[in-house]
Amino acid sequence: MLIILALKHKERRVFVQEFPPITLLIAAFNEKDILEAKLLNTAVLDYPKEKITQLWITDGSTDGSELILKQRSDIQVLHHEERNGKIGAINRAMPYVKTPIVVFSDANTILEPQAIKEIIGYFSDPNTGCVAGEKCILKQLSDSAVSNGEGLYWKYESFIKKLESCVNSTIGAAGELYAIRTELFTAAEPDTILDDFVISMRIAQKGYAIKYASKAIASERASISIPEELKRKVRIGAGSMQTLIRMTSLLNIFKYKMLSYQYWSHKVIRWTVVPFATVLVLITNIYLVVYTKSTVYQIFILIQSIFYLLALNGWVFRNSKTRLRIIFAPYYMITMNYAIVAGIIRYIKGFQSVNWEKAKRL
Repeated sequence: MLIILALKHKERRVFVQEFPPITLLIAAFNEKDILEAKLLNTAVLDYPKEKITQLWITDGSTDGSELILKQRSDIQVLHHEERNGKIGAINRAMPYVKTPIVVFSDANTILEPQAIKEIIGYFSDPNTGCVAGEKCILKQLSDSAVSNGEGLYWKYESFIKKLESCVNSTIGAAGELYAIRTELFTAAEPDTILDDFVISMRIAQKGYAIKYASKAIASERASISIPEELKRKVRIGAGSMQTLIRMTSLLNIFKYKMLSYQYWSHKVIRWTVVPFATVLVLITNIYLVVYTKSTVYQIFILIQSIFYLLALNGWVFRNSKTRLRIIFAPYYMITMNYAIVAGIIRYIKGFQSVNWEKAKRL
């Protein structure tokens, strides 16, 4: 249905002649090893240099990141000894933002030179309150299970987000790269887990659109292994449950209409139904094959068996390198569904901290 609606709503952008001043806000916790690469990346961004204010927040860092950054006269650095998570850093930094647009980016993310210009173009529409960039996983000559799976997942996610943007509003932005109108920012609760999703969706709740800039590319390396990736995904699973509980009004399709429909179809069902339905469908199909002897159900169980055999194959060869990205997809899908369930359980038990645990990357 989303594809049909997107075909009827061809998105139009107006390219700005006069670029507004922006603040590039980067929250960095113990990122000493990658500071130089990020600073070099920001230096080559194709945007008027006099109109970019770099604001770095290094709260809680113990590796001397703030000392390195403070050597630069063109960078504003906020540092606090106490660590209160990424949302704590963002909430503390936003009062220092004096520009009409603030662009959020992660320290471990490399932006394409044209990325910010691509994003700013969408703000020509006064109804646009937030613009999400496109996250890409850097390709290797040969990839492992996690880089293959994550790369395929983000290609699919990007496709959905682009369609949503054409129809109405993209559902949420990713912290690697997104921008908002500064005046629309609302400080999130200090224990917020999915800060990027909550910040962007609360702007959408105010009646503004979240647009998707598919040419504003932000690249990062995949996690070094599935266990490392699970650190991120379990946290996202916990954040999903927290978001559902705190943003219940967004479920009201009579109030938010298309936005609510998109939220249900893209996020809510994925978070609450898909992980459990995967197991239920298999059990149900086995029952139907045994008790009905139907050829149709036998075909279905054959397809499911092939899927799970491929997933098993992905697990066995999860640390192997290959150019055949598709062979790891079933294993990655099952692993990520597990992560959602594990994250929901962790949140219910109260074990999820607002402070994130960095995953080791390739």
